[in-house]
Amino acid sequence: MQMGLILFGCFFLLALLSAAADQTLFLPQNKVRNCTYAITIETTCTRGAETSNHVSIRFGDTKSNDIVTHHLNSKHVRKLDPLQPQVLDDIPTKPFQACMIDQFQVTSQCVDSPICYLYLKLGGKDDWRPGFAQVRVLDGSHLSSDYFYFRRYLPRRVWYGFDVCDKEVTPFGVKYKRKVFARKL
Repeated sequence: MQMGLILFGCFFLLALLSAAADQTLFLPQNKVRNCTYAITIETTCTRGAETSNHVSIRFGDTKSNDIVTHHLNSKHVRKLDPLQPQVLDDIPTKPFQACMIDQFQVTSQCVDSPICYLYLKLGGKDDWRPGFAQVRVLDGSHLSSDYFYFRRYLPRRVWYGFDVCDKEVTPFGVKYKRKVFARKL
């Protein structure tokens, strides 16, 4: 009889613990923290380097935090003159003009490690020749990217850029891990 009560108590305790564990599944989880990114892109001074097309950017870190911004043109914050340190905010011009540096501001999920890849995508029919691109994390400067230098016309409607994240040195040279981007639903 006493053994039956002990077993009943154990089963009752297990049932209470499993019910408590199930209730924690329905509690709100930690929300994904958002960060603000300042994206700086230079357009070279080469003749015909400017574009009026939509430009998209994709960047992230080694932990597969992939941030994609379509139509970067709509996130334009300010234009900088590369020869003068002054900000040209009051001049109403379009982004991605020749010999200009544009800054954009994007808010998205936070990266966990320094940004180590950056891709640009050009849509439309005209060419564009970016000089460099950099992403600064305003909430943590230690996570900001280095400069990514393009200095060539971008192919249209494909992601083009650089990935310096995962490298493995082998006896046959440096092996880069292939990055596969999945569609986010």
